Amino acid sequence: MRRRTPAVALAVALVLTACSSGGDEAGGGPPPADVTTTTLAPFAPLTGLPLTDQARLARPALVVKIENAPASRPQSALDVADVVYEEIVEGGITRFLAVFHSTDADLIGPVRSLRPSDPDIIAPFGGLFAYSGGIPNFIDILRKTPGITDVGVDLLDEGPDKPYTRRAGRTPPNNLYTSTSKLYPRAPGTGTRPPGRFAEFLPAGQAFTAAGATPAVNLTATIGITTVVFNYDAQSMTYRRSGLVEGAGVVAPTNLIVQFTSYVETDETDLTNTTVEKAVTVGSGDAIILSGGMAVRGRWSRPSATAFTTYTDASGTPIKLSAGRTWVELARNGAAATTR
Repeated sequence: MRRRTPAVALAVALVLTACSSGGDEAGGGPPPADVTTTTLAPFAPLTGLPLTDQARLARPALVVKIENAPASRPQSALDVADVVYEEIVEGGITRFLAVFHSTDADLIGPVRSLRPSDPDIIAPFGGLFAYSGGIPNFIDILRKTPGITDVGVDLLDEGPDKPYTRRAGRTPPNNLYTSTSKLYPRAPGTGTRPPGRFAEFLPAGQAFTAAGATPAVNLTATIGITTVVFNYDAQSMTYRRSGLVEGAGVVAPTNLIVQFTSYVETDETDLTNTTVEKAVTVGSGDAIILSGGMAVRGRWSRPSATAFTTYTDASGTPIKLSAGRTWVELARNGAAATTR
């Protein structure tokens, strides 16, 4: 990418500190260096699922930027991330922000560059952010985001003994890969903590329901130029999407959210002179929330970059998600999205 005109680097606000409905005591921010952290409640804060491994509970989130251009498919590790955001970038293609915490992945990628939407999206999670470069203005904003540790390739380099490696059989730039085991050792020695509240989760065994909920076994949505199709599998109670995982695997989140938002132009362009856009994720708008074979058309709201987004149903009541992985599709306002 190249710069068109200088943009002012803005620092986003502090990470939200809260606990999950799974009873996690882990979301209160980094403990003082001289205070012993108490035993964390055995629930993963980003999924609400049981997790007894105290080392995993106490570690920070790790967000990895993953490509979704056709040449990058199939990708690795999107199926094991706790939370995934899909955002529109130049030319209408999409990229992913995959948030890891409760699980590990030996191969993650292909890793690509950050965009101006990213600091706002990941700020509440805190933790580590892995990516492969970007426009200096956007990198500066990222590095000024409180709670985020930059573990991008420009700082950590690449090679056999480095966190990033070029994978044989893949064509550049879609051949850069990493893993959780290589990146987590780069976490700061102090101030690490698990992420705060991503969502409220329903108690185990409680069915997903909300005002205006209707049966939904399929979602078809337009995200940029990408047609996204998820089909509900009643046996696993997940929404399955093919083509994004190596081998025979599919991504299968328990919760699926389409968050309609505006995309605004920045003062930067890419190498083809296309203006770089930013997704507006602070504010409010329409949303479709799917879980347990049901769909709710409601609203999303986020008062500031310090807060996670909340979702409400037709009556204005906050929606509780089912325990499990969650995908968020950041659709452009007015984009087609149907459930059936």
